[in-house]
Amino acid sequence: MRRYLVLKRIPLPWSRRDTAQNESSPLIPKAGAAKEDPEEISHVTTEFHQAGPNNGKENNSPVFASPQPYNRCSLMDYILKYLLFLCNLVFTVLGLVVLGLGMWGLISKESFAQEKIGSIGTDPMLILVTLGFVLTMLCLSGCVGALRENCTLLKLFSATVLVLITGQVLAAIMAYSVQDQIGSYLRSGMLVAMARYQDDLDLRFITDEIQSNLQCCGADNYRDWEVNIYYNCSAPGVLACGVPATCCVDPLENGTVWNSQCGVGAQQLDEFTAQSVIYLGGCLGGISRWIEQHEGLIGTVAIVVLGVQILSLFITTRLLESIQWHKMYI
Repeated sequence: MRRYLVLKRIPLPWSRRDTAQNESSPLIPKAGAAKEDPEEISHVTTEFHQAGPNNGKENNSPVFASPQPYNRCSLMDYILKYLLFLCNLVFTVLGLVVLGLGMWGLISKESFAQEKIGSIGTDPMLILVTLGFVLTMLCLSGCVGALRENCTLLKLFSATVLVLITGQVLAAIMAYSVQDQIGSYLRSGMLVAMARYQDDLDLRFITDEIQSNLQCCGADNYRDWEVNIYYNCSAPGVLACGVPATCCVDPLENGTVWNSQCGVGAQQLDEFTAQSVIYLGGCLGGISRWIEQHEGLIGTVAIVVLGVQILSLFITTRLLESIQWHKMYI
């Protein structure tokens, strides 16, 4: 409320007749008031400054309200905020699960033992640990940043997501450019896993899953198991010239008991005889056929994952703009 300052009129030196008339009029101040006016004016002025425009007595003067900023925080902003929070919360839990599985694998294999700590860098479980840690920290920053409306965490989250999107696009371009060499890379990796079959439980598990699910044996054919020192025909043990039980057509004895010796001596058999005991085809061909059969599903999953990342980046950018606008004008 504005307050207007009303000053008393100071009478001019009139004649005695006028002074006499003024003494009888209530609208004109008395002659003695002229000496008190400067002090009263000073008192009223000081009181006005102390009271301010909103304190003081109410008057009938017109009041003009100061313009207030328009509140841009709409319902959609709240929806986007909590949608970002819930999505990141789900992926944070998923990252913790992956991290827990990786740590459980390292501990169960005693990879932190003094004699094994030197080779922990090549442990496949380390991939799960790294993936789970990165996913947990990234989604946790987005989760807390969205809930607390913390610009620093939201900027960190959006920058990391942008880097991931860029890396995935570059990886797809690179994979497309070297698609003719992917087969040789897979073959080298498969042979390395076969050579370390007994020494690394993770590689053994992966190899067994591939061979049993794709019904294959070896990289190109079943004779590739010669790269393993235990299945090599020159090996002194009982496994010499054999293959793992996951290569067998029917590894269950009497349909109930797992026969781990069903592939013993399979490399010495000719293909006609061996086809009734083990799978002859290599796993590289099986992997290629599986990719061709599921290329639509693979493409859909890749597009969905990329779309979720782009949507998260858009929501984070919109939320950052809303927070910065409110901090500036409100």
